[in-house]
Amino acid sequence: MPTDCISYQNSGYFSSLMNDYLDQKNNLHSLYNRFPTLENFEKQILEKQNNFPSPALPEGEGVEMDKKIVNDNKRNILVSVLKKQYSAISTSVLTKQNIETLALPNTFTVTTGHQLNLFSGPLYFLYKIISTINLTTELKTKYPTYNFVPIYWMATEDHDFEEINYFNFKGKKFRWNKESTGPVGRLSTKGLSDFLEVYALELGSGTNADTLKKLFKDSYLKHDNLADATRFLANALFGANGLVILDADNSDLKRAFIPFAKEELLHQSSHKLVLETAEKLKEYTIQVNPREINLFYIEDSIRERIIFENDRYKVNHTKIEFSETEILSLLENHPEKFSPNVIMRPLYQEVILPNLCYIGGGGEIAYWLELQSFFAAAKVTFPILLLRNSVLLATEKQAKKADKLELNWENLFSKQANLVPTKTKELSDFPVDLTHLKIQLEKQFKELYDVATKTDKSFIGAVKAQETKQNKGLENLEKRLLKAQKRKLSDVLQRITYLQNELFPNQSLQERQTNFSEFYLEYGDNLIPTLVKQLQPLDNKFEIIVL
Repeated sequence: MPTDCISYQNSGYFSSLMNDYLDQKNNLHSLYNRFPTLENFEKQILEKQNNFPSPALPEGEGVEMDKKIVNDNKRNILVSVLKKQYSAISTSVLTKQNIETLALPNTFTVTTGHQLNLFSGPLYFLYKIISTINLTTELKTKYPTYNFVPIYWMATEDHDFEEINYFNFKGKKFRWNKESTGPVGRLSTKGLSDFLEVYALELGSGTNADTLKKLFKDSYLKHDNLADATRFLANALFGANGLVILDADNSDLKRAFIPFAKEELLHQSSHKLVLETAEKLKEYTIQVNPREINLFYIEDSIRERIIFENDRYKVNHTKIEFSETEILSLLENHPEKFSPNVIMRPLYQEVILPNLCYIGGGGEIAYWLELQSFFAAAKVTFPILLLRNSVLLATEKQAKKADKLELNWENLFSKQANLVPTKTKELSDFPVDLTHLKIQLEKQFKELYDVATKTDKSFIGAVKAQETKQNKGLENLEKRLLKAQKRKLSDVLQRITYLQNELFPNQSLQERQTNFSEFYLEYGDNLIPTLVKQLQPLDNKFEIIVL
């Protein structure tokens, strides 16, 4: 086929905000720190180095904790927590090395985050992590005196189980039917053996099928909770590439976030600042809206918003409430009971990690763009924001079909409602488009209008009515002609739509629909190395990879 990539802007699948961000439009410059180019990382490194591990903490009443002790030990605390989290699983030499280097002042991270989707969820889980791994490789080549560690931040504190309890395989939805109300990372994996039995039947037999069955079993049936299961799975897939997986639902890590959580409880500064930034994005769709307090109260079966009413801090949908003194004491002694929401989580991430760049999808980058002024007020370096790699996987057979049908990738990325008429017109032996007749008609009526202006003005109305009637008649004839040609070309058009439906299931992006296991079943251990080799995180192109 003619090309093996298409720009994000021309793919038709990205928002106007993302297109403008990628085009570096002037109206967005104030909403991010630096655009993701390899050269811009030099200044980002220097800024983060000055800001970590000793960033200025928020000023204000009650910020009296020993800042120096907390900050000077942040790297060591991070390494200690990671070692504990990895203690029960086999860890590659490269991942162990990456964890150890996080204690060094010249080590920085590149981070992506993702929910704990069952068996990784849709394909873009892979692309996020591969983008992260590959960027650290590029940075090490460009800046060899520094170390760069790829981090997968597990969204263990999320509580929307309905978003993650399924995946799609060969057009079928496999759903884990279970009740869950608290943080999903703490959710028991008990009961997934029945799920595996059903899934295993669909996988069938063979070496790759057996590998997938074992991977699912070892991940979910041999670990007690979803966080541990997801860590095992991601480590099995990407441990060889040095990926470091972090569960930030941890008391030791949250201790460094206490001053920022305290600021949020007492002054709610994020609400005002994010709203002001959102006003600058009013021409776009706003991704998230801040709450007055952007923290949750969290326990095993509870993750509910903290609300301030009548001088009391209340936990939504419960009878739990605190005075100011009580909630600040709880924060000081049990920071693990406070969970940041979508507004505060990015700040928490950047406080505890020596992070340079966050890699996410369009929706994630959109809400990060609302946070720049909030970070500035908190005196925490705002990371570079990079749109993750997007990929369309095609088989050689599908690529050959596309060539035979005279389809390019731009055709296949177009909406089916546009693709079918376009190809009908291209494949017809005569012009189905009657635009040339419409132009002739316009010229004829221009002459009539010239005549009408020289006689009775009432004649102008008659000319206009006739023009409308003639144009409508041509449009109807054009529709009927197109419909007739669709019938005549039905065989080839059916093959075109069938191919597009294969590549874009449910007329949506493959990466948002299909689980990696569908391709692993065919390509096995070659799948991930092929993706790692092909993807270029800074290219800003939608990659088409023919397997």
